[in-house]
Amino acid sequence: MRHKNKSVTHSASAALGLLLLCFHIASVAADKVPSITPNGGLTDAEAHYIRQRQLLYYRDEFGGRGENVTVDPSLIFENLRLRDAYVALQAWKQAILSDPYNLTVDWVGSDVCNYTGVFCAPALDNPKILTVAGIDLNHGDIAAYLPEELGLLADLALFHINSNRFCGTVPQKFRRLKMLYELDLSNNRFAGKFPRVVLTLPSLKFLDLRFNEFEGTVPKELFDKDLDAVFINNNRFHFDIPDNFGNSPVSVIVLANNKFHGCVPSSLVNMTNLNEIILMNNGLQSCLSADIGRLVNVTVFDVSYNRLVGPLPESIGGMVSLEQLNVAHNYLSGKIPESICRLPKLENFTFSYNFFTGEPPVCLGLEAFNDRRNCLPGRPTQRSAAQSVTTILHSTFFSAVCLLSSIPTTGLLSPSSVLSPSASLLSTTAAAASLFTSSTTTASLFTSSTTTISSTPVSTPTIPGSTRLLSTSTIPASTIIITATTIIITATTIPNAITANLLHKAPTTSSA
Repeated sequence: MRHKNKSVTHSASAALGLLLLCFHIASVAADKVPSITPNGGLTDAEAHYIRQRQLLYYRDEFGGRGENVTVDPSLIFENLRLRDAYVALQAWKQAILSDPYNLTVDWVGSDVCNYTGVFCAPALDNPKILTVAGIDLNHGDIAAYLPEELGLLADLALFHINSNRFCGTVPQKFRRLKMLYELDLSNNRFAGKFPRVVLTLPSLKFLDLRFNEFEGTVPKELFDKDLDAVFINNNRFHFDIPDNFGNSPVSVIVLANNKFHGCVPSSLVNMTNLNEIILMNNGLQSCLSADIGRLVNVTVFDVSYNRLVGPLPESIGGMVSLEQLNVAHNYLSGKIPESICRLPKLENFTFSYNFFTGEPPVCLGLEAFNDRRNCLPGRPTQRSAAQSVTTILHSTFFSAVCLLSSIPTTGLLSPSSVLSPSASLLSTTAAAASLFTSSTTTASLFTSSTTTISSTPVSTPTIPGSTRLLSTSTIPASTIIITATTIIITATTIPNAITANLLHKAPTTSSA
């Protein structure tokens, strides 16, 4: 009992110390309140101040905050839900530091249904009473944070506050918004980890967190949730796309401009509801699945500015709904399948800044296409022969790795493994050979029934995320065998530094 009392006393002292610290911070903040600019972007100092002010309202470890809203006894409300809405909106108004367009200036009195940006409708569980069903303050340029009292809006279905200057975090009491269908927090200054509270919202279908400052990992549970649209682009998320990515029933998903890495999950082909997917400008390193053509409903497919390798799968020619296809700024190689350029709805095909060596004439007739900075004979603005030769050889090697990773195996490959390469891989190798015959090089390439890559032992990079590794400890550099083609490469042909770094170096936009 004596030990227990001592523990309680210690906890009480710690809590008192924390409370005094909060009072100290509050007093300092009060003395150093920055003047919030009436419009335009927030400075870092202003954003920091708003986040700090939000933190000062925490009451306990459960995330409770309060704006000390008092309700005038003379105010009359039609029902208790509208009274709760009044408390929530008044707390929010107190949290606003700048409202340049005076959108909340009329947030006065008990008639909350006439507040600007607030929309009421009959309650779903009781159509005889009105309740707040939607909030739309888009493009208001408001500088503020979100108070916990917003959790009182239990019937809220739409919450749109994009293009403002909201900072801080998403309140934990948003979990009470069981009717919330659309949540748009885009183009603000929200920060911190992914707001997991959104995963608890049973009715949510539309989630838009883009253009904020969220960071860290994205919980894999997001892709098991029954959503229709997910926008988390232009944040600071940094993680591997999980294997359950293909479980998502979304029709639109945009993950662009984050810091992802690893492979494009093969489960992507299971997303049968998908219409638009944009994965551009991340660190994705892999091949595109040979079954990608199963995405027959996709109209927009953008994987540009990544580190994808290997050929374009022939099955893309089965994506009959495709209108926009962008694979630019990768390490893709081989020939463009003619079936892609014959897709009935294809309007724009961009494959610039890769290492393609063949382009069907039908592609030149597309309404909009871009084939710059490839290795296409006879086409303008292509890469130099030297760069094409070196990188095609590497791309050919990684195409083989892609091929290896598609073969079911429980362990490392044995030295006697014999592969059957795809036509795209063979055409890539043949193109490399034709380039070599017209270039001065230390390597010789020729056609034969087998392929032997012989050189001094070098470290062999792997596709991140693959469970099958190629290493000189299991396959000597002199005994990689691929049927139908022969390549003999000396150690000077593929510098070790390039081999080791190819998958760890982003494509550039240089004119080389």
